[in-house]
Amino acid sequence: MSAEMQLQDLTDLLRECAGEAEAVDLSGDVLDVPFAELGYDSLAILQTTGRIEIDHALVLDEEAVSEAETPRQYLDLVNEALGAAQKA
Repeated sequence: MSAEMQLQDLTDLLRECAGEAEAVDLSGDVLDVPFAELGYDSLAILQTTGRIEIDHALVLDEEAVSEAETPRQYLDLVNEALGAAQKA
């Protein structure tokens, strides 16, 4: 997997971990759409976070994860952690 997580990677994980609402098209431009509007609650984000942490041997800041309201904010957080892990 590449050093940076892309939107497609995140939406694939969201689908795997928490499914996809019928009325939501994750293949569109959803970077700045709040997770709540995409049909994902905090539990879905926590499940996805756990998967990312396991897959990449990372520990993400729980507070920062809970404050990330959109895929863009979440990806920024994940990619910052991935970058820091590569430098370590």
